[in-house]
Amino acid sequence: MFETLAHMFSYPFMVRALLVGCCIALCSALLGVSLVLKRFSMIGDSLSHVGFGALAVATALNWAPMQLCLPVVTLAAFLLLRITESGRIKGDSALALISTSSLAIGVIAVSITTGLNTDINNYLFGSILAMSAQDAHWAVLLCIVVLALFILFYHNIFTVTFDETFARATGIRAGIYNMLIALLTALTIVLGMRMMGALLISALIIFPALTSMRVCKSFFSVVLCTAAVAIFSLLCGLICSYVWSTPAGASVVAVNLLMFGLFSLLGKLLRR
Repeated sequence: MFETLAHMFSYPFMVRALLVGCCIALCSALLGVSLVLKRFSMIGDSLSHVGFGALAVATALNWAPMQLCLPVVTLAAFLLLRITESGRIKGDSALALISTSSLAIGVIAVSITTGLNTDINNYLFGSILAMSAQDAHWAVLLCIVVLALFILFYHNIFTVTFDETFARATGIRAGIYNMLIALLTALTIVLGMRMMGALLISALIIFPALTSMRVCKSFFSVVLCTAAVAIFSLLCGLICSYVWSTPAGASVVAVNLLMFGLFSLLGKLLRR
């Protein structure tokens, strides 16, 4: 086992994948707790579809994918937040509206060009070989920012997550915190698409939070358990991907699914 791990991490691309994966998993897990509790967890899936559409358009126009994807996904996150807060369109309807429209635009852009090239495939299904040193730098920076914000504004995030009306009444500027969470979620989605793929990145937001909620009851314990589950599932997924030559993103999601099942069983046993 130790020989396998030593051989596995002797490759630079595996070290980058582990570093980026842990950072993205941690960011997704922490943001996912608030998103799941606010019943806005599918924002990750919608933003990943927006990212795919932006990448497809950028590839069709021979533009730099990340330079177009980052601002487009960020604007989509703010637009989703604005539509939901206005009350004219329900949250789930807004998510479906933007995600399907973006996916359609991406498919049209791909069909106009020569077809699905390698770069689009990497973003759509994920590839640990696609991770670069620049991706690692951005992931570490994002992780530091998310951790710092959670530590500094933990109580405000807790209040906004559970009772936004009360938060506003006590003087907390809930709109700013919602916009901040939306921005960080958009950045996490864009960076995580390289390894997990646009079709699977939302699982990192949803699964760890739901898994920890099967056992933990307090917000603080859920946050800590979510972070631990996310990193553990990421590490096990990468090992499985290396040993059995399976796609990295799918392997990580499969481990998350297994953890969800185990925690659900443990939660039932504890309630008895």
